[in-house]
Amino acid sequence: MVSLDSAEKNAEFAKSLEAKHVLLSDPTGDAAQAYGVSGVGGFFAKRWTFYIDASGAIAAIDKDVKTATAGQDIARKLGELDYPKR
Repeated sequence: MVSLDSAEKNAEFAKSLEAKHVLLSDPTGDAAQAYGVSGVGGFFAKRWTFYIDASGAIAAIDKDVKTATAGQDIARKLGELDYPKR
């Protein structure tokens, strides 16, 4: 995940959700702009999911992320892409 919030705010957010995944802080918006997800005025990032393979290539992009089902949607897509299970 990438957020335009500060590292401190992201750490609070991750802790509140007991998140076990990495949350990248991008307060300058450079990563959001590089991936084309910078929202209007650069004040937020669009909720897109990028699936990046082991070689670093983008294998797929989900531009219709639904927060209520994101976990299940990601798991299904990873299976479709034949990503190895851990």
